[in-house]
Amino acid sequence: MDRATASASSFPELWRAFLRIGLLSFGGPAGQIALMHRELVDERGWISEDDYLHALNVCHLLPGPEAQQLATWIGWRLHGWRGGLVAGLLFVIPGSLVILALSILYAMAANLAWFSAIFLGVKAAVLAIVVQALLRIAGRALDTRFKQGLAAAAFVALFVLDLPFPLIVLGAGAAGMPVASTRPDWLALKPGAASAPVGPRPWSSTIQSVAIWGVIWGTPMALVAATLGIDHVLWDIGAFFSQLAVVTFGGAYAVLAYMAQEAVQGFGWLQPGEMADGLGLAETTPGPLIMVTQFVGFLAAYRAPEPFTPIIAGLLGAGLTTWVTFAPCFLWIFAVAPWIDRLGNTVRLKGGLAAVTAAVVGVIANLTAWFLLHVLFSTVGESRVGPLRLYTPDWASFDWRAALLAVLACLLVFGAKWSIMRVLAVAALGGLVLGMAI
Repeated sequence: MDRATASASSFPELWRAFLRIGLLSFGGPAGQIALMHRELVDERGWISEDDYLHALNVCHLLPGPEAQQLATWIGWRLHGWRGGLVAGLLFVIPGSLVILALSILYAMAANLAWFSAIFLGVKAAVLAIVVQALLRIAGRALDTRFKQGLAAAAFVALFVLDLPFPLIVLGAGAAGMPVASTRPDWLALKPGAASAPVGPRPWSSTIQSVAIWGVIWGTPMALVAATLGIDHVLWDIGAFFSQLAVVTFGGAYAVLAYMAQEAVQGFGWLQPGEMADGLGLAETTPGPLIMVTQFVGFLAAYRAPEPFTPIIAGLLGAGLTTWVTFAPCFLWIFAVAPWIDRLGNTVRLKGGLAAVTAAVVGVIANLTAWFLLHVLFSTVGESRVGPLRLYTPDWASFDWRAALLAVLACLLVFGAKWSIMRVLAVAALGGLVLGMAI
């Protein structure tokens, strides 16, 4: 795309377009990417088809929500850093405000019987939604035996061997790069001529972006350390989600299992079923699904509020979580955007992306199994046999209501092909009826 096309959109038009996208961006990354394509490529013609797909491929290589980063890149391409900032923020803010309000309601009403009954249905619906995500991604990504092997290895490494999530993602990317050069057919890479880079290398712009956004990213953490100390829960929240921002390849579904294990088992911030509740909230709001991190940050601070009140602590925890989750996204895009035309056709990077995408299928399979156990059983034990980690559900704690609602949700998702919002609404109503009647 040339700058003549970019000038076709005025800055106020950019505001209005991305405010609309931010309010309507339901349906996860697939729906969000499709919405932006329709609004910005098909209807307004601000970005060409080739440039849109070119940038999307590179965004998949970056940690963080690819749809939000694509929005930021489009804004940058049209109006420089001002456009990138506006587009990226408007993509996030509407959903952030909604999930914050829902998190407050959840924290204050979680002990009420009717509220727990509703979330019995929400968790069952989320299980069906995660299974659907697994099957969709597997159908697209696992088109070679090598990719299927990577997915199976990632599942075993996480579910059985309990290896760190970042190790799985980085290992898959490292394996895919040399394979792309020697056996591209293993990754279903099509041969093609790379476009020749034009102009000088934009090192100064990249260094400047990294420096500025590194300071923006780290400033709240410095304030927490100076005022509350590194033993405070807000420091733990900021440090954990800053780390998560660096390794969130593959979207929210892929990283959720890792986040859940740390938030539940490592820090003790949430109970196992509450993570499914959080994803249910994120599914009902516009914006990236990774906004589920805000729910976790709110509850973590709400439950350890000193020296603040619970609500003030929760607001600080949610705000800090959102800051350290999305400030890195702007860093990645503003640092990489000038290089996108050079990087988009690099064979080794394409191979790394393809391998990571395949491994993410195994990661989501691990998440699906984890959800299945914790939705259907109220008590799930964990034991070790040498290097192996084994989950042992207590069969006496089997929840037939959750199982019934999960079957209903699957029928609506796969049979009737209902939208996520309709399935969540019906499952929540079913949970309320069963929970209050029995």
